[in-house]
Amino acid sequence: MTKAGSKGGNLRDKLDGNELDLSLSDLNEVPVKELAALPKATILDLSCNKLTTLPSDFCGLTHLVKLDLSKNKLQQLPADFGRLVNLQHLDLLNNRLVTLPVSFARLKNLKWLDLKDNPLDPVLAKVAGDCLDEKQCKQCANKVLQHMKAVQADQERERQRRLEVEREAEKKREAKQRAKEAQERELRKREKAEEKERRRKEYDALKAAKREQEKKPKKEANQAPKSKSGSRPRKPPPRKHTRSWAVLKLLLLLLLFCVAGGLVACRVTELQQQPLCTSVNTIYDNAVQGLRRHEILQWVLQTDSQQ
Repeated sequence: MTKAGSKGGNLRDKLDGNELDLSLSDLNEVPVKELAALPKATILDLSCNKLTTLPSDFCGLTHLVKLDLSKNKLQQLPADFGRLVNLQHLDLLNNRLVTLPVSFARLKNLKWLDLKDNPLDPVLAKVAGDCLDEKQCKQCANKVLQHMKAVQADQERERQRRLEVEREAEKKREAKQRAKEAQERELRKREKAEEKERRRKEYDALKAAKREQEKKPKKEANQAPKSKSGSRPRKPPPRKHTRSWAVLKLLLLLLLFCVAGGLVACRVTELQQQPLCTSVNTIYDNAVQGLRRHEILQWVLQTDSQQ
């Protein structure tokens, strides 16, 4: 039988009670499907064949109690080999195994184990020891199970440590992302505030310019219109409210009235023949004639007469 199932119909014929002997059958594959159809075969002998690997579905043969895989060419066991929880006797003599799967620790019912003549890892080889008799093979099963449980625990701790490292790294990434998002929010907030302040200043500037524009017509309305000649209107002289200035003006008015009265008396009344009045009239006539000959004063008098 070089291929699985080439003699599948004869497996039931090979069954003797609960023992199925497929040793020396030149097998290079395990007929898992046919074996699964024989749950009564709790003892399976696959020794002295050409098996290099076991398929993953071989681990579904959980009804197996005793398994002989000695003198094959197995380089490794399936990762789920520990599913064979009912296995009590396991012979792996003279294969090419270096390590055992971690799930091997789940074979809690294993009482007998032979790992001789395998290129085992030095640590595993030291733990397994020899299997030269029944006692040593039982000790091998117990020691290897304890060792594999320790390996499983170490791997679980390592897995937990890696998970913790990954969680911490994820937390750091999340914290960094939150910090980045917060920084971006703060930047957007600051830019928004600056934009708002800029718009407020522009609004205030426009409002101030509008007020200034509204003030100009009022100023022009309050200003007096210019004369036709282009001269500015005369400003009224500042008022003097001091007592001394009022007294001085009164004295000047009295003096003016006196002079005017004397002049009128000398020119109108009978006093004009008097020597004093004659002199006064002569001075007045000369002054008036001289002033009339003055061109500038004449122009001023003409302007005043027109006004």
